[in-house]
Amino acid sequence: MQTSRQTISYGRHVHALATLGIPIIIGQLGTIIQGLADTIMVGHFSAHSLAAAGFVNNIMTLVLIFALGYSYAITPVVGPMHAREEFAEAGKALKAGLQANGLLGAALFLLMGTLYFFLDRMGQPAELLPEIRPYYLVVLVSLPVQSLFNAFKQFFDGIGHTRAPMWIMIGANVFNIVGNWLLIYGVGPFPQLGLLGAGISTTLSRVLMLAVIYGIFVANPAYRKYHEGFSTRDGLSGLRNQMHRLGRPLGLQMGMETASFSLCAVMQGWLGAGPLAAHQVMTNIGSTCFMIYYGIGAAVAIRVSHFHGLGDTANLRRTAFTGYGMILSVGIVLALLISTSIHEICSLFTDDAEIQRIVASLALPFVLYQLGDGLQINFGNALRGIADVRPLMRYAFLCYVVVSLPLSYLLGFTFGGGPAGIWMSYPVALTLAGALFLRRFLHQTRAAAQSPAHH
Repeated sequence: MQTSRQTISYGRHVHALATLGIPIIIGQLGTIIQGLADTIMVGHFSAHSLAAAGFVNNIMTLVLIFALGYSYAITPVVGPMHAREEFAEAGKALKAGLQANGLLGAALFLLMGTLYFFLDRMGQPAELLPEIRPYYLVVLVSLPVQSLFNAFKQFFDGIGHTRAPMWIMIGANVFNIVGNWLLIYGVGPFPQLGLLGAGISTTLSRVLMLAVIYGIFVANPAYRKYHEGFSTRDGLSGLRNQMHRLGRPLGLQMGMETASFSLCAVMQGWLGAGPLAAHQVMTNIGSTCFMIYYGIGAAVAIRVSHFHGLGDTANLRRTAFTGYGMILSVGIVLALLISTSIHEICSLFTDDAEIQRIVASLALPFVLYQLGDGLQINFGNALRGIADVRPLMRYAFLCYVVVSLPLSYLLGFTFGGGPAGIWMSYPVALTLAGALFLRRFLHQTRAAAQSPAHH
């Protein structure tokens, strides 16, 4: 990291963001690929299993994304410490982050465990419940494990070591896909468990990720300089409280955004198993794009946190605008590719003609929301990098709860838009969120950038 106040060229910012962001993109896609592999392999097992997976995955994704957002508080804490070479403090921050995220994982386990007893009251087709229940329970077990892995991953990302989590996730995905093949279809001596087999394989792969990333931190000499702080018991409560103050708004912001998708899945279920399955397919496609954007956005948060720690606001702002240019360029390419190949992509998930027809109808709202999605991801992460996260929660509530959910119901049911009508709220809500995040970022950084110390 350059410590002088010289303004870095846009080209060098692009290179730095790509170097950090590409491994994060691959790692973030790992989270989606696990669900994607389940969806594709389960979809070819049976259409009912695909619909059941769609319901459970959308509900579980809500809390998994909240937990992921909560763990993002580690970056604005560790990043400035790393930039100032305060390695013992960074190790202490990791320990506090593990404690905070471990407690969150336990709380989510209890919350979602309670929800299990109300699955039959959520308006889903009754014939899906025998598959929904066991799959739900198996995935539930992995929630605390995933929370602890998130904390380790954000620490590694915050110190700029983004490749280790990437390789761990690639290995876990291979493990998950092989496990799916063996347990869904009953290959060799393994029983044919269908959707339940997919859940078992996903949970075991998450346990494997946590074990490996912990092993790397403990055994690799590159992380020895963090061990002194990691082994201490002193001064952790203040760091835990700081991470909770930062993590709660971040988790709620991401959770409310995901809720607008997850609760729309419940609305799709009111229309039948076909729209629910189509929503699951298109959500997987959209989540893939989201995680690509978010990989760049996470790199923006890391670089911004480093410049913030050094008091270099000019490069901080330039990093944020470079990041949005990169996301916008990628988003245009992805929107064109997906919209022109939607039938071919859909055939990877299911051969059902009705589901394919519904998925194709969702392509227009999908293309329309890419601009706003990239905007809110980039400047939400820029605000995370400067630890200005409390407004994100308020903006998210306005956009994803007050605007998005009623608009989905209005367009989908009141005006008869069906599955595509439910999705048309996304372009409105995401663009509004992006505009609000950008406005806040400009406000928070303009005064600092114009002060004499930053020229």
